[in-house]
Amino acid sequence: MNAPGTVISEIRTLTQHDFDRFARISGDDNPIHVDPAFSARTRFGRTVSHGMLLSSVLWSMLHRRLPVARLLSQDLMFPNPAYAGEPLRFTATVERVVHGVATVALNVARVADGTETCIGNAELALEKQA
Repeated sequence: MNAPGTVISEIRTLTQHDFDRFARISGDDNPIHVDPAFSARTRFGRTVSHGMLLSSVLWSMLHRRLPVARLLSQDLMFPNPAYAGEPLRFTATVERVVHGVATVALNVARVADGTETCIGNAELALEKQA
């Protein structure tokens, strides 16, 4: 994972139950995430994932591969909604490594059509601090 060009990717399908549990834990119970009846009347037509839930799945994926890595910074945007029940591809690509710090491109996209639901980057310290 510490070489430029290295890619980590996995497919995951988040459920309404995941949205509801994240809302309880985070306190973000905006009805767009947890109320299907409300969400059906919005431009999205159904509930959408919390952006930070997508971020958490990305971090979990990275942490499983690099258990000693520390997140130094991240910059994320959420250009399109991610819906409950749709398969999503979570991807992290190492762009460069300098002095033990990796710059990683992050992406979450719908498997069905490749629409990006989360894009950004992160900096990870790859070595454990003494």
